[in-house]
Amino acid sequence: MPEALQILQKYWKHNKFRSLQNEIINSVLDGEDTFALMPTGGGKSICFQVPAMMQEGICLVISPLVALMKDQVANLQKRGIKAIALTGGIKSDEMIDLLDNCQFGNYKFLYLSPERLQSDWILERIKNLPINLITIDEAHCVSQWGHDFRPAYLKISGLKKHFPKIPFLALTATATPKVKESIINDLGLHNPKVFEKSFARENIAYMVFEVEDKLFRIEQILKKNPQPSIIYVRNRKSCLDISSQLQSLGFKATYYHGGLTSKEKDKNMQSWMNEEAQVIVATNAFGMGIDKANVKTVIHIQLPENLENYYQEAGRAGRNGEKAYAALLTSPSDILQTENQFINILPDKKFLNQMYIKLCNYFQIAYGEGINEQFTFNLHHFCLKYEFPTLKTYNAMQFLDRQGIINLSQEFSEKITLQFLIPSKEVIRYMSLNPNDEEIILAILRTYPGIYEMQTAFNLQLIVKKSNHTASEIQAVLNKLKEKDIIEYHSKNNDATLIFNEIREDERTINRIAKYLENQNELKKEQLKSVLYYINEKKVCKSKLILNYFGEKTDVDCGICSYCITKKNKKRDVTSLSKEIFALLQTEDLNSRDIQNRTKDSPDDVIFVLQHLLENNIILVKPNNKYTLKS
Repeated sequence: MPEALQILQKYWKHNKFRSLQNEIINSVLDGEDTFALMPTGGGKSICFQVPAMMQEGICLVISPLVALMKDQVANLQKRGIKAIALTGGIKSDEMIDLLDNCQFGNYKFLYLSPERLQSDWILERIKNLPINLITIDEAHCVSQWGHDFRPAYLKISGLKKHFPKIPFLALTATATPKVKESIINDLGLHNPKVFEKSFARENIAYMVFEVEDKLFRIEQILKKNPQPSIIYVRNRKSCLDISSQLQSLGFKATYYHGGLTSKEKDKNMQSWMNEEAQVIVATNAFGMGIDKANVKTVIHIQLPENLENYYQEAGRAGRNGEKAYAALLTSPSDILQTENQFINILPDKKFLNQMYIKLCNYFQIAYGEGINEQFTFNLHHFCLKYEFPTLKTYNAMQFLDRQGIINLSQEFSEKITLQFLIPSKEVIRYMSLNPNDEEIILAILRTYPGIYEMQTAFNLQLIVKKSNHTASEIQAVLNKLKEKDIIEYHSKNNDATLIFNEIREDERTINRIAKYLENQNELKKEQLKSVLYYINEKKVCKSKLILNYFGEKTDVDCGICSYCITKKNKKRDVTSLSKEIFALLQTEDLNSRDIQNRTKDSPDDVIFVLQHLLENNIILVKPNNKYTLKS
């Protein structure tokens, strides 16, 4: 049998294991059920991929994330290792072929979602496979107290009776002590070996800054640290806005969000990975499988939803072991915005029930029908039709997706196909009678010479460039040609594909999962409280706060976070700085940056004193963010 290190060197080109990897591999090879808590960047996948390669048979990997499954399968295939993922949208015939490949094609890894195990015929096929290891990735999803609970994970323990001698390996990057205990119990792990890597990242300085002008502070941070950086934002619009603002300030910046095409995502990510761009501005869609060692700063400009996500995203900094920064920028309005964003848009049982019934009606699904039916779906159109709030509806649909009631896969694409239905001489005649349309039609015909023979994929932006006309002008001509039966023209612009996994049962469906909704809503509120405590607690080391949240007790301050730095630096005397600011405001109104430049004090000291003056009704903030003396 090949040694673990030989396998690591052969396929992954590493000469040594990271902390705990070898111990976890040995535990699995000894046939022991194993629980491994390895914070982000710890190399969890090696812990099951290496032992699976050392043994005969196939490793079953249960994962909740389609993108992560595809990413890992692609990485394994690149290394010449045979791997398959059974993701959503695969037809039954194709699924049978894939499972045949697993049984007879010497495959080493089979990835699937926990929902797939609920199909009896798939389970029967898996029972006949030569399984050598069962890996449960993102194992916190099995716990009602985990930040992404999925009830389908509770069924995984049923595999124990079919594979009593096969070890289970449960992996997670973020779990509080309560979640850890829940994972072990809910998966039915038998006397598991437990491995826990410390959550401490001694090279990361966790910084919390209360600022008025976030862009100005970002500019300061990026100028001070010109190495690769990630800026996390909450939505797609912010991605574009912050990226373009940074470009106007002279930074090389790109962006990444779920609405981009695969080609755009790859292009933008490679631009950042190759350091053609210093900064990538991203939503939380960015990060899975990203392992860039020299990220110097990770900046969050809006409050995260929970500390689990924050820790994972912040942990993408400093993986080379050098000092790095995780900065969280806050302003007084953030708390209200975050509550509106995360708490006020949580769907309750009544809304969930109403939305589910309307969703079934929208697709004309009769009671007792609908299983495995697939539809294209436009969320905004659906919300407009039934006057539902968009974000609350999206959250309700995500909840139904996590419960396995539906599959909601994002597409965000526009596909246009085109074919001319009349002979070329008739098209020429039409152009002579409609000279205003001639430039556009000629550009199409020159670009797509086979457009008379078949439906042809049509690139609108290409014709915009070639014809010197706007997209709306081109679309107007296409609509006119379609109305006159000159062309066949199809435009598909949907933001999702929706699959119904169960028959429609209205209240019965919702009643079955309502308790999970209530638990999740309560959990989200508690998690947000922990985030607010993290940013508002001014007398405790930030690293210590994170460690305590994940159940690690320490009495030692990190020495490099925003609290520790403030403690080291002698603070400016509040009274003298108050007098100086008061004197400045007697002559003119100023914003905090002007005051900082005039007093030459640190931004934190200036903000602290301004808050003190505001609380004592000595000054006011005007709508233009300038401070003025209270008359």
